[in-house]
Amino acid sequence: MTDQTKIALITGASRGLGAALAEALAPEYHIVAVARTTGGLEELDDRIKAKGGAATLAPMDIADPNAMATLCRGIHDRWGKVDLWMHTAVHTSALTPAHFVDPKEWTKAVNINATATSVLIPYIAPLLGDSGHAVFFDDPKAGEKFYGIYGATKAAQLALARSWAVETERTGPRVSIIEPAPMPTAVRARFHPGEDRDVLASPADEAARILTLL
Repeated sequence: MTDQTKIALITGASRGLGAALAEALAPEYHIVAVARTTGGLEELDDRIKAKGGAATLAPMDIADPNAMATLCRGIHDRWGKVDLWMHTAVHTSALTPAHFVDPKEWTKAVNINATATSVLIPYIAPLLGDSGHAVFFDDPKAGEKFYGIYGATKAAQLALARSWAVETERTGPRVSIIEPAPMPTAVRARFHPGEDRDVLASPADEAARILTLL
């Protein structure tokens, strides 16, 4: 692996859109795949290898600041950079009325959807430098009935990303926010049980569309 190798860091890479983006980016990029599900990462690794690509698997919890510090230090020591960061990791809280919010569920959603982002941006920004590219994915549910936990914490994540995007317009790195089309993922299945999944965009097709936008 040479110094010219392009590095794509995918947080939330074990399934859904994150996995599809990782596959689509390989072998042009060496994939650093982060997720809690080891089995999903190993399956992703097999698919990437089958198309001639390579990946580094990082079975870690993005809500653990120490783990993320270790990850970013390891990336720095090995490659010294990240060319592309795609942040697809998210916690999907059960739909519930606001007056029935579970404090434990709220804390988990805040930690994964909002706090982890506030930790990752300062850690990854130096690796991106002025020429890297960070991509976040919007899912505007804030204010919709029963989406209180997810909508609020996802909105917090995107508010932080939008501020970063404005702050770096002249200096870099480039920061993009994209709203994916509905896909038959585990995230959507939790919110829309019984939905006709055949009419939804496949993660692979959506990944290809997103990469053309970038």
